[in-house]
Amino acid sequence: MHDNHDIDILISEVGPRDGLQSVKATMPTALKTAWISALAGAGLREIEIGSFVPAKLLPQMADAAQLVAHGRTLPGLFVTALVPNLKGAQAAFEAGVQKITVPVSVSEPHSLANIRKTHAQVIEEVRGVIALRNQHYPHVQVEAGLSTVFGCTIQGVVPADEVIRLALVMAGLGVDEVGLADTVGYANPTQVRQLFSRLRNELGTVAGSAHFHNTRGQGLANVVAALDVGVTTIDASQGGIGGCPYAPGASGNIVTEDLVYLLESMGLRTGIDIDRLVAAREWLQQGLPGEPLYGFIPDAGVGKNFHYAKDL
Repeated sequence: MHDNHDIDILISEVGPRDGLQSVKATMPTALKTAWISALAGAGLREIEIGSFVPAKLLPQMADAAQLVAHGRTLPGLFVTALVPNLKGAQAAFEAGVQKITVPVSVSEPHSLANIRKTHAQVIEEVRGVIALRNQHYPHVQVEAGLSTVFGCTIQGVVPADEVIRLALVMAGLGVDEVGLADTVGYANPTQVRQLFSRLRNELGTVAGSAHFHNTRGQGLANVVAALDVGVTTIDASQGGIGGCPYAPGASGNIVTEDLVYLLESMGLRTGIDIDRLVAAREWLQQGLPGEPLYGFIPDAGVGKNFHYAKDL
């Protein structure tokens, strides 16, 4: 488990997975490892280093096992990866990950489009992953990452009852956490408050992280709504890269740099040094020349009134 007693909010950096997976170019492994080291050096405690999928499908992710091995050498870093199925889970476990996230679309049409599986098939897949974990890799955590929970480009409205029903199924299968993701950037703060409240009431400690996209500019507002109802793990991506295949021209994930500023200025400790975090963008710029990077803090700086939470 994490040893995070000295921080209030855990930021899970998903740039190396959700970011790089969404970019056509493939970042060289040497630059990825330098980038991950720089992120960890800035104080990030959890990094999703990639996804375990066939290299022919996503060549950007072909070096996932190498990156796990590298991440495990970095002191204090918790190494996670995304896996779409049992085969991916097996590879991730063998590589030495400390946690896997299995994406589960609440919208069945999205599930069919994304991984060509019905809900019944996804449930069987997760059952197999949990059995494998319990038998051979008991120390690895398994998270079900529910996606399209706030709406879906294919299905449209996704009822909250459906989200909770599927979350309870996942908890029943034995996952350690159920996270909620706003895959297409439809969420608003009222909806976030209501859904995470219900999730926490129904699942208790199994209720997990929040993954928001900034597609329509609501990302940080949704973070504050999640904080209001007790969420303590938030996903973000350096430079806001990735996370937005369906909305051309829109930024995708919420920007790690801006999130750290928000939390620290609100008096919530993240353990992250903003200057070192902004400096880590250099590896991203080298690895993905010409790729747009987002964020206000890298351009504006933190301002004269800023203090880290620990100094407030």
